[in-house]
Amino acid sequence: MNKLCLPLAAVLLAFAVGCSQKPAATPAPGAEAASTAPAEGKPSGAAPTATELKQAAKATQESAGADETPGDASLEKMAAMPEKAQLPGGKWKAGVNYKPIVPAQPTSVEPGQVEVLEVMWLGCPHCAHLEPSIDAWRKKKPAYVKFVQEHVMWGPAHRAHAKLYYTLEALNRDDLIQKAFDEIHQRGNVLVDADEAKTLQMQLAFAKANGISETDFKREYNGFGVSSHLQRAEEIMRRYQIDTVPRIIINGKYETDVEMAGGPDQLMALINDLAAAEKSR
Repeated sequence: MNKLCLPLAAVLLAFAVGCSQKPAATPAPGAEAASTAPAEGKPSGAAPTATELKQAAKATQESAGADETPGDASLEKMAAMPEKAQLPGGKWKAGVNYKPIVPAQPTSVEPGQVEVLEVMWLGCPHCAHLEPSIDAWRKKKPAYVKFVQEHVMWGPAHRAHAKLYYTLEALNRDDLIQKAFDEIHQRGNVLVDADEAKTLQMQLAFAKANGISETDFKREYNGFGVSSHLQRAEEIMRRYQIDTVPRIIINGKYETDVEMAGGPDQLMALINDLAAAEKSR
């Protein structure tokens, strides 16, 4: 099963962005023209309005995958998954609630630790909805779990949001991640524009409104640390072949998401169980 977010090209206009890189279903007659045409009286490069952002969220569609057939790669992954790598039967089912990553990928954690990685996007309504659950889980996660959050890097808008995300992280203002989600999804200020200079001004205004000086913001925004994080995010994208967000990866060996787990609460429980299984090995 895959949760799909229809491309937001009609909303972010100059960018072809969405919560998924998978192709959407064939549009109804006339829908394509409506999705690509700019709103009347609105410049083609203008930032979306709050109403447009809400319409994009409403346009989100979920596919139960009932008529989908697993690809060869998925079948090979399942066949290559040894029984000892699977959780005990009954509670979670391999291939349904979580999938193996073959080959397993290296992590950045110390011996004895288990990495839990979330790949997300500030502009994704699904990621915004999941963030409070992630934050609550992070505050009470086991000490041996190292949580890592990386930003998706599909296109220009995603990269612009990523630069804001890693700048806030460099400034030790992780508390503003939820505020950035709220700014985008509740207030309709998408914090990105087709013009890079305008994007910087929008993001700088957000930072200043939340107590960050212009000097500090620009120092990190243009600094080596943020540039390095952006390069790492690109590597993560390639390594795990990220095509939908939010995506959760446990210790470089398993991947899952809200839909596969059965909901946010179930996802947190599944993360804990997979992490505990990794710790015991």
